[in-house]
Amino acid sequence: MGRLLRKKDPGKKIKKERPADEVGQNLNSPAVKGAAQSAVKKTYTPVSKPAAVKEKNFIDKGIQFLREVKVELKKVTWPSRKQTMGSTVVVLVIVTIISLFLGLADAGLSGLIRAVLQ
Repeated sequence: MGRLLRKKDPGKKIKKERPADEVGQNLNSPAVKGAAQSAVKKTYTPVSKPAAVKEKNFIDKGIQFLREVKVELKKVTWPSRKQTMGSTVVVLVIVTIISLFLGLADAGLSGLIRAVLQ
């Protein structure tokens, strides 16, 4: 939540280095392994929040969430009325067929159990 409002801190830019094989060096050489290990061991100091930024309360977070929902719903490709009606009819037909099958299976098995118990 809130990813739309977050801005990247220009002080946290990481310089990407090209892998050694793109440069034309052998990846198994000791010089390349040492350089790769030293590149991995970088440490970053945390950046403190400015004093003017206050913590968002529950209502602000809820409003921000609803704004993001509105933005995402604008991206949805909604089906046409014809597609919706067709899908609804298919679902109703399948549900009817399955319920009839289960009802018949239940009645048949109930009759079989009654016959066995008598």
